[in-house]
Amino acid sequence: MRTEALPPRLREAALLAAVLLLVAGGGVTWWLGAAQAAERVWAAAAVLTLVPTLVWVAADLRARRWGADLLAVLALVATVAVGEFLAGAIVATMVATGRVLEAGARRQASRNLTALLERAPRVAHVRTAAGPESVPVDSVRAGQLIVVLPGEVVPVDGVVPHGGVFDESALTGEPLPVTRQANDTVRSGVLNAGAAVDVRASATAAASAYAGVVRLAEQAAARSARVARIADRAAIWFLPIALLIAALAWLLTGQAERAVAVLVTATPCPLLLAVPIAVTAGMSRASKAGVVVKDGATLEALGRAAVLLVDKTGTVTAGRPEITDLVCAPGHDAAEVLGQAAAVEQFSPHVLAAAVVRAASSADVVPAGAEDVTEEVGSGVQGVVEGRRVRVGRRPAGAELPAWARGAARRGRLDLASVLWVECDGEPVAALLAKDPIRPDAARTMRRLRAAGLGDIRLLTGDRVDNAREVASMLGLDDVHGEATPEEKLRAVEAARARGVTVMTGDGVNDAPALAAADVGVALGSRGATAAAQAADAVILDDRLARLADAAEIARRSHRIAVQSAVAGTALSIVAMLAAAGGFLAPVLGALVQEAIDVAVIVNALRALRAPRLGAPAPAGVLRRFETEHERLLPARTAVRQAADSLAGGATTAADRAVRTAARLVTEELLPHEYAEESELYPALADALGGPESTFPMSREHAEIARLARRLNRHLGEAPDGIQPDQVDDLRATLYGLDAVLTLHFAQEEEAYFTLPSA
Repeated sequence: MRTEALPPRLREAALLAAVLLLVAGGGVTWWLGAAQAAERVWAAAAVLTLVPTLVWVAADLRARRWGADLLAVLALVATVAVGEFLAGAIVATMVATGRVLEAGARRQASRNLTALLERAPRVAHVRTAAGPESVPVDSVRAGQLIVVLPGEVVPVDGVVPHGGVFDESALTGEPLPVTRQANDTVRSGVLNAGAAVDVRASATAAASAYAGVVRLAEQAAARSARVARIADRAAIWFLPIALLIAALAWLLTGQAERAVAVLVTATPCPLLLAVPIAVTAGMSRASKAGVVVKDGATLEALGRAAVLLVDKTGTVTAGRPEITDLVCAPGHDAAEVLGQAAAVEQFSPHVLAAAVVRAASSADVVPAGAEDVTEEVGSGVQGVVEGRRVRVGRRPAGAELPAWARGAARRGRLDLASVLWVECDGEPVAALLAKDPIRPDAARTMRRLRAAGLGDIRLLTGDRVDNAREVASMLGLDDVHGEATPEEKLRAVEAARARGVTVMTGDGVNDAPALAAADVGVALGSRGATAAAQAADAVILDDRLARLADAAEIARRSHRIAVQSAVAGTALSIVAMLAAAGGFLAPVLGALVQEAIDVAVIVNALRALRAPRLGAPAPAGVLRRFETEHERLLPARTAVRQAADSLAGGATTAADRAVRTAARLVTEELLPHEYAEESELYPALADALGGPESTFPMSREHAEIARLARRLNRHLGEAPDGIQPDQVDDLRATLYGLDAVLTLHFAQEEEAYFTLPSA
């Protein structure tokens, strides 16, 4: 069988197998008394290894670099030249073993942008006199009218004559659907998030925006330089030292054997073996942690990284909008309104409709039955619910709003949230505020990344600047670049690389060029074989951002162990070289001493396989239970804010009813939840957090929540027949204070506790 036809990893494995057979065969032959035959077999092992090693060194020299392999070549040539064939066979074994280990660590993955190309539409539906006709997308010309079906990717840049709703997150990072009005432009690569829409092509597929993203990623991948191996960096200074000692030994003593002994002991086996083992161990650990690192050079670079550029939408945020608040008109119940909204929204494919349905489900609100449901693209959904016409969507521009609704609209602007209006029989009854929430584990992850050595962390997103700044400030990031195009992201990565080894993290098509250009591109790939995952050097498999910190910590530790092994091994090798130069070590004995050094550094390198003790894991069942309860308590928390708002009009009957509803929900739902956390959750977390004192600040917040709840009930006890005017100010302060403490307390628990590693 011709080895040239084998893949590189199989060729290297075949070389190692052949060398081991020759070394063993030579040993058996020597044991049988045929010493000369044994030497010829060992010489064959050295020559067999020398040939491919010369090829590897020649390739390095053509690229104007030299590495650890050059010393191996010199040692092999020297042992064969002076007849130290056993020593040469031992060196050959070490070289072949190191090459196999490094090939296993490398697992090279191509940046062929397969997913980018797979996502690109191949067919377009062109309108003709006979109806839509499917044609190859490359045949579409400017001016033609095409139809984009629901869920399809827009194939070419164009204009939407009648408007439409599009999911542009893949290109811009904007998490919410974007409504394009009549005659607005739309770019290729975005997803039709509404009904079928007409697009009049303004460019061919090759000249459209999506094709430009593909070209950028290809160019960035081509420019991305190979990260030097630790072994090669160490060899830059180790090689001249070894050659100098060998030359001096020969010149001062006139004995070539001493020079050969020096070269044999100088064979950089700690570099050829220990470093790949530490890197391979780190890659194995990362894989177990849910991060696939595509090659050893990536792990080395991640272990030295200093700069992190992180995408926003879908990376540090959830990537989909959630209902974060609900503001009801006076006299309306939050759960009832949420059920009515979900009743009509459950029939809509809109991403905000899905958020409404999820909010109702989390709050244990069962949607009522809906009839005659219709949807107007870019406007909203309406239907008949229990005899009333319910509509959920945008308010027409210029429509008059009552006072409570103007306040709700202002809250939406202040919170940078989208507002969905719920109307019953034409009258607004509630406002639903939707945002793309920050991942609960994002803040903890950023702190861990800083502790792992990434001191410069910046947000790089295509989303709006105000949203980006809000997220960056909440996470304590160093800088923010909003509304960034793929080209601007690429330039930002190239600028960051001048400041240090740079990591880029993202999950969208628009991130692919930046991921390819970074020293280390890390993609969140749980949604499938995305373009980001294909362009990246590492992929987080389960969509948990905390895995990025896991990978950085593992890489840092593996890099540290690899460097320790390299430094200790080369230091011991220098001592052995000096002993060989002084005539205390013959070539064969020098090779055996080198083997002993190898064993020591390999044992040290294997420490990278062990996970450091980080404390006991948190109980998963308990965490999930209380995390689910947080979701279900949204109506109760909303009722507190709603009651405080209702007192703006004074001690009215509607305000009295809202306050009493809030007090009932706090007493019957919120307080039992807090008491259960105190008695069940916090004791269960004591081991994971290092002791009961760690939860004391949260217990103090529990006490404050209970105090404000008692104060609220005492107020109502003072007014059995209705709230009195002189109670209004203090009641509002109590309710707003309770709302603020609950908001902070829930956020702290979700970030600090519900993101803990669980058993």
